[in-house]
Formats: sequence, structure tokens, C-alpha cells
Amino acid sequence: MSLYGSIRMASNTLRADQIVMQVIGQNLANANTPGYIREEVVLAPAPIQRMGRLTLGLGVQVDAVVQKLDKFLEERLRTAVSDRASAERQEEAYIELERLIGELSETDLSTSLNSFFSRIADVLNQPESVTARNLAVLHGQALTDDIRRLAARVNQLRTNLNEQIEDAGERINRLIEEIRQLNVRIAETEGGDVSGSDAVGLRDQRLQALEQLAELVDIRVEEQLSGGVAVYAGSDFLIIEGMGREVEVVMASEGGYPRAEVRIVATDSPLDISAGQLHGMIEARDEVLTGFLEGLDDLARTLAFEFNKLYSSGQGLVGHTELTSAFAVDDLTLPLDAAGLPFTPTNGSFQLLVRNTKTGLVQTTDILVDLNGLNDELTLQGLADALDAADGLSAAISSDGYLTLQTDSPDLEFAFADDTGGLLAALGLSVFFSGSSASDLGIDAVVRDDPARFAASRGGIGADTSNAVLLANFLDRPLDSQDGATLAELYDRLIGGHVQASTIARSVAEGTRVFEQTLRGQKLSTSGVSLDEEALKLIAHQRSYQASARYIQVLQGLIDVLLNL
Repeated sequence: MSLYGSIRMASNTLRADQIVMQVIGQNLANANTPGYIREEVVLAPAPIQRMGRLTLGLGVQVDAVVQKLDKFLEERLRTAVSDRASAERQEEAYIELERLIGELSETDLSTSLNSFFSRIADVLNQPESVTARNLAVLHGQALTDDIRRLAARVNQLRTNLNEQIEDAGERINRLIEEIRQLNVRIAETEGGDVSGSDAVGLRDQRLQALEQLAELVDIRVEEQLSGGVAVYAGSDFLIIEGMGREVEVVMASEGGYPRAEVRIVATDSPLDISAGQLHGMIEARDEVLTGFLEGLDDLARTLAFEFNKLYSSGQGLVGHTELTSAFAVDDLTLPLDAAGLPFTPTNGSFQLLVRNTKTGLVQTTDILVDLNGLNDELTLQGLADALDAADGLSAAISSDGYLTLQTDSPDLEFAFADDTGGLLAALGLSVFFSGSSASDLGIDAVVRDDPARFAASRGGIGADTSNAVLLANFLDRPLDSQDGATLAELYDRLIGGHVQASTIARSVAEGTRVFEQTLRGQKLSTSGVSLDEEALKLIAHQRSYQASARYIQVLQGLIDVLLNL
């Protein structure tokens, strides 16, 4: 090798050290930049040169500038981010639900339940007091208000989640487009791996965009030879090279609840996800909130129907002169247990009591409710005919399927007794609660407007308070429709199940946070910038640069000696 060749070799070393120190400076400058991946210079021996029988090296060359990145760890981190994001959204839903329920506070639902039944018990001590009955009605109103309010607020949380799902769909589309464009730019910059170097700044941006997308949906990322990435959600691709697929949010309904659904436009199929914020929001909406609403609906329906079954067999201080059913049938010709009523009556009977207010005489008529599944089952028209046949009472059916009863004389009043099949409660005749779900539960207008009609008696109109005894103890009464469970147990199951699920959700969310932070620590040790490590490398290459410069000076002196010969 000539002296001039040695100088070229040394200059290559100087250039390599300059590039290394420039990359070190880049790392130091971005030590605190979020998402920055440490860069590294790949050095390799330059091609050899033969001189006779000798093989001489030609120094060092820079092969590439690459990111110091563990791609397997990055994939695990994206999965952990998706799991954490999903768990946190479900945890947030439980926290919001706990705030609404307010259990153990002075405004929780159990307080309203206990207060209502306590006021009914007060009627036993003051059987002739309309004020005591009015207090029972008012506390019943407060209970139904609380149930409706809770249902409305939980429904609002569902609506909020639907809106957030729509926003998530828009963010997914923006990130898909951003990653698609970065794929194109990276492929152009790296030249399909021809340069040997990474488009480091662009790759940093793409890594951040991929992590943001993983925060929304769980994705699988595969790097292509061109430098681009293919991104999959389940079995569907979202991005391949420079092509991306958009998603859209469509509104549907399930079980009577509106639900936003994210679909892939190109295939018109639901986005296949099992983690990420979007998954967490869907689980929070469909499992956490809808599950609670269904439980609250079941509680409200059970309260309304089972309480009304007891209540409708009782009588108030005064009877009725006119009454219209709260519920209508869909078809007058169908048996009453298949006519579209919100509650289903069973085979049984009840008594119609018609009382003359002047003489005090009571005429009792037994009404058979034939719903045994055989021929000639009772229809609404058949019921109206049977009631209309009783002396002193007229029955009619409106065009929209409601039953109306009216006394034939202002001196008459009527009531009901001993309903064994729940037909009166199913129709909403002489009941306390109106409605059939948590969202429409209320107090029947008849007793709300005239608390004297509160049905505390079972021995006749104004006779005793034997029905109030049953009503006051209803909270702990075993219910056949609930396999012997009481209303108190139903409430405890609803709240207790929520508390247990909330505890599990918090534990899962905390576990995913800890695991994600563990992986981030591993990534930091691999891809993060260590100031101490970079400083040591800087000193090493500074000395290498100085040595190479000194080497060139020596070679220059040798050349001067030759020139002066």
C-alpha cells in the first residue's frame, strides 16, 4: 500500500468517526424526546487489498445508520398497550357506575327501598289516616324516581360511549392514513433496503403512530422488504404497503339499546378486535352498563309485577267508580297470556266486589281466568263480557285495546280481591306501580291522585290493614317468579355482582399497567438513550479521530521526506 493509500485509509477512519460522533450528537439531543429510538452506526472493515503475498486491510467503512430496536419487544409492548387500554376503559365504566349507584351513601337505592316499606308499615299504626297512606305513596314515588333517574344516567353513559366509539372510528382512519403515507415515504427514502440505512426519523413517527393505533385496537404488524409495514386487525388487513382500508361507524340496535359498531368499509364486516380502547368501550357499553341496566330492569319489573299482584287483591278506604287498565292488548282474540301484555298472567281467578255506599251491601262476583293452555282460554273480550255481566258494573274495550270499567250508579263503588293468577297486575287494574321497566316505572295515577285508595285492606273496602301487612313485608317475601329469591336478595345480587366485577376489573387494569411499564423499562434499556453510554462512546471516537489525524500528520511527514530527496 502506498503512502497516499494509507492517507486515504486514515481519511476514511476520520469520516467514520465524524459520522459516529454526529449520530451520538443526534442521540444526546433527543435523549428526552418522546418516542425517540436510539440510533447506531454500523461499522465494518473496508475491503482488503493484496500486495504480492500480503493481504492488507483498507481501514473501516460505514455500512449503515440504523435504529437500535427489538422488534419482538415492540410487538409485545403494542399488545400490552392494547390490553391496558381495554382494561382501563372497563375500569372507568365501573368507577362511573359506582358513582351513580352511590351504594352505602344516604342517597342509594337501598335507602329508598327501605324507606318506602317503612312508610307502608306506618299505615298499620294509623289505618284510618290518609296522611300515612299519602306518605307511603310519596315514598313510593321517590323510589320510582330514583330507579328511573339511575336508569337514565346509566343510559347516558351508554350514549357517551357510543359517541366515543364514533370518535375512535375517526381516529383509527386518521392513523391508518398517517401510517400509509409514512410507509410510502420510508420506502422511497430507504430505497427498498438498497441504502442499508433506516429512515430513522420517519420510522420513529411510524412507531408512535402504530402505538397510538394499538391504543385503540389490537393490531398485528409485519414489516415488508420495502421498509413498509402491513397492519392487521384480526384476520383483516388495515394497511399493506401504500394501501389502507377505512373503517366506518354505523348505528344498530340490540335488545332495544342503540349501539355504535365499527365496520371495515371495503368488506362491510365488523372490525375484529379483542383489545384496545375500542374493545374496552364496547365491553363497557354492552357488558358492564347494559348488564347493569338489564339487572335494574329485572329488579323494577319484579317490583312492579309482584308488588302489584299483592296490592291489586287489596282494597282502599274507598273503592273505584271508574278504572282503565294501564296496559293494552295487541289482539282481542288471543288468550290474555299471549296477547302482548308486558306481564304474563296465569290460570286462576279473582273476585269483583261491588259495594253500595248508602247501604253498605257488597255483591261479590267470582271471575274465572282460564289460561290452562286448552280450548276457550280467556281473552280480553271474554273478560270484559264477564265483568259487564256483574250487577252494577259496565265494561268496555277501547279501539286501542284498553279495558275500562265504570259503575252504573254514583252510589256504587267497586274493588277486587283474591287474584290468584296475577291478571289484574298484568293488565294494570287497581295497581300501585305503573310501567314495566326501570326507565318507565312510576306510581299509578289512581292512587297517586287519591291516597285514600291505597289498598291496605284484604277484608273489604276500608275494613282492615291485612294487605298492608303483606306489602310492608314484601321486601323479604320469597317470590315464585324468582325461584324463591326475595326482592332484597335480587337487589343484593345486582349491587354485589357489580362490586365483585368492579374489584376484578380494577385488579386486571392494575396488572396490565404494571406489565406495560415493565416492557417499557425493557424497551428503554434497549432503545433509549443512556447519557453515560453515549458520553463514553463519544470519548472513544474522539480519541480515534485524534489518533487518525496524528497518523495522517506522520504520513504527511514521510511524504515530505520523500519529496526532499
